[in-house]
Amino acid sequence: MRSDLMKKGPEKAPHRSLFKAMGYTREEIERPLIGIVNSFNEIIPGHIHLDKITQAVKAGVRMAGGTPIEFSTIGICDGIAMNHDGMRYSLASRELIADSVEVMAMAHPFDGLVFIPNCDKIIPGMIMAAFRLNLPCIVVSGGPMLAGRVGQRPVDLISVFEGVGALKAGIIGEQDLEELEDYACPGCGSCAGMFTANSMNCLSEALGLALPGNGTIPAVSAARYRLAKTAGMRIMDLVRHSIRPRDMITMASFENAIAVDMALGCSTNTVLHVPAIAHEAGFTLDLDLFNTISAKTPHLCSLRPGGPHFLEDLNAAGGVQGVMKELAKIGAIHLDAQTVTGFSVGKNLESVKQVDHNVIRPVDNPYHAQGGIAILYGNLAPQGAVVKQSAVAPEMLQRTGRARVFESEQDAANAILSGAIQPGDVVVIRYEGPKGGPGMQEMLTPTAAIIGMNLGKDVALITDGRFSGGTQGAAIGHVSPEAAAGGPIALVEEGDRIAIDIPAKKLELLVDEATLKARRAAWRPMPPRIQHGYLARYAKMVTSGATGAILSH
Repeated sequence: MRSDLMKKGPEKAPHRSLFKAMGYTREEIERPLIGIVNSFNEIIPGHIHLDKITQAVKAGVRMAGGTPIEFSTIGICDGIAMNHDGMRYSLASRELIADSVEVMAMAHPFDGLVFIPNCDKIIPGMIMAAFRLNLPCIVVSGGPMLAGRVGQRPVDLISVFEGVGALKAGIIGEQDLEELEDYACPGCGSCAGMFTANSMNCLSEALGLALPGNGTIPAVSAARYRLAKTAGMRIMDLVRHSIRPRDMITMASFENAIAVDMALGCSTNTVLHVPAIAHEAGFTLDLDLFNTISAKTPHLCSLRPGGPHFLEDLNAAGGVQGVMKELAKIGAIHLDAQTVTGFSVGKNLESVKQVDHNVIRPVDNPYHAQGGIAILYGNLAPQGAVVKQSAVAPEMLQRTGRARVFESEQDAANAILSGAIQPGDVVVIRYEGPKGGPGMQEMLTPTAAIIGMNLGKDVALITDGRFSGGTQGAAIGHVSPEAAAGGPIALVEEGDRIAIDIPAKKLELLVDEATLKARRAAWRPMPPRIQHGYLARYAKMVTSGATGAILSH
């Protein structure tokens, strides 16, 4: 066992003495030692109950003959960090989480690891660590929040963000907004729609690193605790047979995850996280693969923020396994890909008996013939830009508009909420990329304001930053190269015409080349916004959003 490095033989008597100081018995020390990576804290609704999930995992490990040893990681609530300097730290925390797990698991050689994340950057950070360490491991999330209710209307966190815009536009009153605030988030769990956290929890299941049900079983359900116990038991089988992530997960597994991404209409943040995870697994995942898979994968689920259904509805309809079962009918799933269940995807899908086609559309009657995400290219985004095309109003799929240029998210949000943005405008927010932000802030406040003020069918937003999974509308992010790296988005001027053609995968700045050449000669980068501390170091090392915003070595 790997843990023998810290417990076996007379020379490890001091090490065993330290274990005994914590109350571990000889029998516990002699068993396989399983690291339980718990991201519980008291600042994230998705994590507030993870102490209980962790206890269930530990029970499963003990039932199967192992000794669970818990340690923690940091975690940021993207919603609470939104629209202030805290959001600069969100994406950057992903690398800290991966690094911290690596440090703990290398300093203390566990035999296996159980990862317990639930929210946006914690999930990919932990999965990146899983591939980097390549120890037997399994992921079990805390599960999604239930939808809230205002009267008979189901609501969620995004309803509150959009309510702010509706209040500013005079559509609702202050009491209406307070009612939304009180009831939109009814309890623990990752926010109730197909936002980034639930997207990544679903994709960890599709990838094969989590058990069926991981992405959709509600946080408050007893089934979530049974799943956690099963995961605790299952890690012992993985350890006994020395089954590691790189033994199981192949490029076919990543293609399965992207296919599910497209069918569900997941967050555009998956286009950052999946390539970053693939990089740790030893694969190069080009952005073009998203378009290739999207072209042959129908969009089967209309989930919040783009549609009416919530994660609890998807769970009742058959969950991720139900979606994969439907996609398998057209050959969009690699059935021979292996999973932590000990069986192939195809074998797992045999147990899926019924799929509710009111929530998971059949492949011959999808919401859209193509997947939920598209990668756009053009002279404004030579390395690509990302849009959740399934959440774009039909009127905005092809649009030419007037550029309204802002050097920060806050300036743009203020302009939108003050009524300065008019139908036909294209809001351009730059110097918010991985380097320029630094940290690639999410733009939920301005996008939600656009929707809340009933401008979703008339106004587009383009940025080298990124969007919350809760964003809907013609919101195009990850524009690469970013402004801070001298990308073309840095050359856009107020009043320029910008052409968006999502079906053709095009994003063009309608300015002649001679003018752009002159602007480039005169361009000077903005001074770094943050010059000390972690984000200053991060800005020096982070790569383009087109490569997953991983760190250079």
